[in-house]
Amino acid sequence: MTVSDLPLAGAVNAPTRYAELDGRRLAYRSIGTGQPMVLCTRFRGTIDDWDPLFLDSLVGQGFRVITFDYSGLGLSTGEKSLNPFDWAKDAGDLITALDLTSVVLLGWSLGGFAGQAALSIFPEKISHLVLIGTTPPGPTAKLAEPLFYEVAIRQNDFEDEVILFFEPNAPASRAAARASHDRIAARTAERATPVPYEWAAANLGDGPKAEPFPAPPILAILKSTSIPILHIGGDHDLICPVENWYALNDQLPTLQLLTYPSAGHGPQHQHPVSSAAHIGTFVKVAD
Repeated sequence: MTVSDLPLAGAVNAPTRYAELDGRRLAYRSIGTGQPMVLCTRFRGTIDDWDPLFLDSLVGQGFRVITFDYSGLGLSTGEKSLNPFDWAKDAGDLITALDLTSVVLLGWSLGGFAGQAALSIFPEKISHLVLIGTTPPGPTAKLAEPLFYEVAIRQNDFEDEVILFFEPNAPASRAAARASHDRIAARTAERATPVPYEWAAANLGDGPKAEPFPAPPILAILKSTSIPILHIGGDHDLICPVENWYALNDQLPTLQLLTYPSAGHGPQHQHPVSSAAHIGTFVKVAD
């Protein structure tokens, strides 16, 4: 039996592979077959912080789903950074190394900043841009909440996860948080080293910013691009209020917005199957 004869692994059991790139090694995992989708994870996120049900549901929509660790973080080597342009370069270098074309690029939270930055670096490789729980460039219409900054800078427990990524006041969201947490914990082999919270905290700042993503050229690109863009958000996102996208709704010609009720910063983990289905439909019909 050859490797190609083996059954495809789901997200929980996917083997970790490595791409050698310019003196650094990026860890990545690939599941499924079909149009490639590369996922840029969140602040303090690693390859192991995606909900496996979300990833497997994307595979069910016909995508080859590729997750990875940024340089110097998780299982990857190199110089670590929280600069979204560095993260975008990591994604672009991995896409080139794997010889991918017509890529659906997906970015969550700070990874969504990276996804937007990628439009200025390698737009020719991107067919669709999917953004989750992130913020557009420029001044915000609604500020983030201080509570996020209080919780995000410490070593987090389950209750912190509920606060950061779900809606603590909604029983259904709390139940979804527990289910997602348990699915993420199901993987026990080759787990990535957590991002050092002290280092991340030192780079986050101490409170809400009027312009968290100060990148006017990227805003100009969003206003002129022909690449379809989907943003999926929760109606109560502590750090990336979805209202900031609605404020630009009449200025971004390819933007579609999906907002889940009683949801927070991780709507794709609260609604993994339906989020994947929406993404699948978006990619199939948006042009």
